[in-house]
Amino acid sequence: QRHADLFLDTWPVNAHTTASDALWAGLPLVTMQGGAFAARVAASLLQAVGLPQCVTSDLAAYEALARSLASQPDRVAQLRADLASERETAPLFGTRRFARHFEQALQRMHDRRLAGFEPAGFDVADQGQQRGTAARTADPR
Repeated sequence: QRHADLFLDTWPVNAHTTASDALWAGLPLVTMQGGAFAARVAASLLQAVGLPQCVTSDLAAYEALARSLASQPDRVAQLRADLASERETAPLFGTRRFARHFEQALQRMHDRRLAGFEPAGFDVADQGQQRGTAARTADPR
């Protein structure tokens, strides 16, 4: 994938892991977002890596963007540079941050269960690595 110029995504089922691997390798991709989950994955990945300009909503826009990028290697080079600069900070590539948030979510769900609360949705704020009793005994709501 590092040797390709541009990844043209499929529709109505987008690339999932393959798109993630392409972005990790620094290969820009163009996708057409659909309504179903399977047609939205690549768009979500592009949003998470800071390249929303590579997401289109209809076939005409998809074709136009693909043709435009194919004829403008400088734009593709800029997308590659943008991917490279985002590799260390973009949420898509933030494995440690994801793991920390996942651990916090599991702890919060457990705390809610112990406190007798019904299951409910919540957000996990980026509060760094909380440790110790204070994090566990805080208000579980």
